[in-house]
Amino acid sequence: MTTAFIPLGPPHRPEMGGSLMNSLDTRGKPVDGMKDNMNLDSSPISPLSASIGSPIDKTSLNGPIDTKSVGENRSFSAASTKLQTLIREKEGLIVCPGVYDGLSARVALQVGFDALYMTGAGTSASRLGVADLGLAQLADMRDHAEMIASLDPDGPPLIADMDTGYGGPMMVAKSVSQYVRAGVAGFHIEDQVQNKRCGHLSGKRVVGREEYYSRIRAAKAAKAKIRSDIVLIARTDALQTRGYDECVERLKVARDLGADVGLLEGFTSKEMAAQAVKDLAPWPLLLNMVENGSTPVITTKEAEEMGFKLMIFSFASVAPAYEAIKATFEKLKHQGVVGTKEDLSPRRLFEVCGLEELMRVDSEAGGSNFQSGV
Repeated sequence: MTTAFIPLGPPHRPEMGGSLMNSLDTRGKPVDGMKDNMNLDSSPISPLSASIGSPIDKTSLNGPIDTKSVGENRSFSAASTKLQTLIREKEGLIVCPGVYDGLSARVALQVGFDALYMTGAGTSASRLGVADLGLAQLADMRDHAEMIASLDPDGPPLIADMDTGYGGPMMVAKSVSQYVRAGVAGFHIEDQVQNKRCGHLSGKRVVGREEYYSRIRAAKAAKAKIRSDIVLIARTDALQTRGYDECVERLKVARDLGADVGLLEGFTSKEMAAQAVKDLAPWPLLLNMVENGSTPVITTKEAEEMGFKLMIFSFASVAPAYEAIKATFEKLKHQGVVGTKEDLSPRRLFEVCGLEELMRVDSEAGGSNFQSGV
């Protein structure tokens, strides 16, 4: 029996870029047979999109976000719609830990957060083993984001770094389309030159205003074309070379062009961060907190008091992971043992990575792979 996908969210609103309609499944991907009509790129659709659908009670379509199981009638909401709703309705700050691979994402899911953030720096380090100097391209970032988003399609929505959009307006449009198809809920796109670098390194260069605005226009148009409500976050890195006033001007125009959220990268003081919220109010702003970077440490409590709506911690997992891995390898080299704690068995680690769920899928389908346990 074929299961029809019924999208959640508000009706199509062209002035807002629209919402996911009947042509998209619950992760924002085209339903079979609709791709050609939507004129999307030809990147493959993950098989997972066919596995997460279930009959939906139409009476629940306009209800609150439900992230807990309600049995066979459990309803699914597109991740982007979830994020839009969080931004619009949640009181206080949306805290998003930076995850850089499947395991760090699994740990974040285990701990529990409203949303997750896929860090570009962490993706460059973990997927490519290189510094964040613009070497990760669309295919790297899209595939990594799709993997993370697919771990729990009905869980916390994923915000992902989109760097500069990886080219001119045509590439920006393609990037947005592919992020939507990957199940990404939101993305930030910046005004650095294509040969970019991490926002917390010195020597950054930015493009002129009009080129930056063209990226925002292209992203907005791409959203509208495929009727997606993916959250568009306009980021500026102009502070380092052009000053605060230039950043505010760029973000105001980006807001007027249809960006959903603003991000001024690399605040050099808490006072500057608080002032930006005031200067751009009531537009929601995102704060990128990178400890030991350009910005002084701002706690989640302080950010909420300043009025920020979202806060990402780009190095929250990759930096501690480096320290822990290095210390373990040093111990192995000099003492001949790893020294793993007794309660951290292979099974326990696999349980974090979905072992019980996978066993249940096999059992409920009539499989016998785990009759004798694991």
